[in-house]
Amino acid sequence: ARTREYVEIVRKAMSRERVSFEGDHWRLPLPGGPGKPLKLTVHPERERIPLYIAAIGPKNLEQTGEIADGALLIFPAAEHLEETAVRHLRAGREKAGLTMEGFDVVPTVPIAVGDDVNGLADLFRPYTALYVGGMGSRKQNFYNQLAGRMGYEKEAAEIQDKYLAGDKDGAAAAVPHQLIDSTTLLGGVDRIADRMQAYAAAGVTTLTLSPAGFTLDERLAALRAGTEALERAGLA
Repeated sequence: ARTREYVEIVRKAMSRERVSFEGDHWRLPLPGGPGKPLKLTVHPERERIPLYIAAIGPKNLEQTGEIADGALLIFPAAEHLEETAVRHLRAGREKAGLTMEGFDVVPTVPIAVGDDVNGLADLFRPYTALYVGGMGSRKQNFYNQLAGRMGYEKEAAEIQDKYLAGDKDGAAAAVPHQLIDSTTLLGGVDRIADRMQAYAAAGVTTLTLSPAGFTLDERLAALRAGTEALERAGLA
């Protein structure tokens, strides 16, 4: 309910309406305060500004499909995307009397280019271990739960145990190669192009690339390779 109220407030603000709201959880302006309803002083380029929500859990994803224009996803595996994300988004759209037509599915995917796929995957071990093992509490880690829904429940538990015990290197070493490879874009341009096609087939409509690299030049090179791969995939 709070999310719905917040979204309604945001939509009013983005449409340049004067923002006032009387909900169960939010009241604007605050009762008895000096505030008054305000509106944006700038004029947006478009009449309607789309709303995107970063979502990961089944209920969060369903509500995102119901009330938003797009979903920002993390750790997306093309082969698991239907069961871990798209079906929940679709359920939310159906609840609102809508289809997936026009809804933007936007995963963020790390990209690293080179011939040594195993070596490239190792670059993302600390990153994956941090989220799967160290984000949130032992009982409430949404990324750990997502890894479990992708079939890595045992491995996710081991990563979390080691990370929370202070063994970050051991947690990184426990991350399965396939978990990293399936949630990133690794290898040469042709391999990355094939993966991009798989994402498109799984329902991705916009792919956000997060380039790896220790220098700006390395990151720019990864983005250029991603652009080339997108063209080879026939998706540009």
